[in-house]
Amino acid sequence: MLPNVVVVGTQWGDEGKGKVVDVLSTRADAVVRFQGGNNAGHTLVVDGEKIVLHLLPSGILRPACLCVLGNGVVIDPGVLWKEIDALEARGVPVDAGRLLVSARAHVILPIHKQLDLLREDARGDAKIGTTGRGIGPTYGDKVARAGVRVVDLLDRASLTERIRAAWSSVGRAVADGGGDLPDQDAVIEEYLVYGDRLRPMVGDAAGVLYRIRAGGGSVLFEGAQGTFLDVDHGTYPYVTSSNTVAGAACTGAGVGPTAIDEVVGIVKAYTTRVGSGPFPTEVGGETGEWLRAAGAEYGATTGRPRRCGWFDAPLVRQAVRLNGVTRLALTKLDVLSGLAEVPVCVRYGGADVDGWPLSLEQARPEYASLPGWGVDLGSCRSFEDLPEACRAYVAWIEEAVGAPVDLVSVGPGREQTLVRGGLFAG
Repeated sequence: MLPNVVVVGTQWGDEGKGKVVDVLSTRADAVVRFQGGNNAGHTLVVDGEKIVLHLLPSGILRPACLCVLGNGVVIDPGVLWKEIDALEARGVPVDAGRLLVSARAHVILPIHKQLDLLREDARGDAKIGTTGRGIGPTYGDKVARAGVRVVDLLDRASLTERIRAAWSSVGRAVADGGGDLPDQDAVIEEYLVYGDRLRPMVGDAAGVLYRIRAGGGSVLFEGAQGTFLDVDHGTYPYVTSSNTVAGAACTGAGVGPTAIDEVVGIVKAYTTRVGSGPFPTEVGGETGEWLRAAGAEYGATTGRPRRCGWFDAPLVRQAVRLNGVTRLALTKLDVLSGLAEVPVCVRYGGADVDGWPLSLEQARPEYASLPGWGVDLGSCRSFEDLPEACRAYVAWIEEAVGAPVDLVSVGPGREQTLVRGGLFAG
């Protein structure tokens, strides 16, 4: 039986969390998303077919696994239904027996998306790089106690009251920014339809998760984005609007800290980020373009090209500490094939690998070079199949960041996943 595991990204997102959750979900009774919204994209490749999920947990492709959208997620119901319909068109059933939506999750409204875009446009050259999905304004309404929750979609009077309140607060900001407000009554009717369709799937997610664990079952907690997009611990203000670290699984799913047995950190063999903000090991020019092309580094949600750079040991070590990572899953190792030498950041400034600046804008990366490997890794099916230099690279990462690498991915397919032991060997 799989223990209760939190899966988090250790960089700026796009590390390959979806693939790892897909692997672990074969032994989980439930997979729960605990934060974020449809500003995240998890890509799975099954039998050569690419599937991109934005809201649904990555365990949705495992028929025996219950998928849960926790109270910490913000939900655009229109996007959710498009995703459900697309999966069902592929022959993947998504019904009340497969999906549970927390009644306490907050709902993204059209004016949230409007306000998101207006705020980003007003920043001019200081743009954060938001996806414009309305995530930030929705979380803002949540903490301002002015939001609409999923449970409100199930009752006309409640929804009408909450929509009226939203239009008097957020709507004023949209109007002041030059936006045209949608008709309140039309939005009420549209969201009541969403509520009717969602009704069989809405419930007390925290209670269900408790009963699964009390009965000896296991829960897999799936994070979105990455550690350094966390609103508290990331490269503020160039962050997302929620807590992305492992501790947020407790508040975003409704479980206590003692419910967590393991924390798996997903780490890419190099580093990428989307949008603005500091990036100490970023590589420009032809080398940066080569990394982007070799890794197909384009956002799963927006299609934006990702900024690319070398592996950053101080960054990942900090993520290991912030999340309490017990095990690592290393992805996209195959992308580095063909390099004669692989640069890696070993420290910032004059500090040792433990050194961490108060702000990453101040970080001055110092590099070492590790031997490369000249062969393609896509056909490797065990860790022992990897070239010696490749295995040495993995060992260096373990030593540099302070956590064991129990899984190595050498391609997008399920079969291109090399298990070394530990949590993944069950």
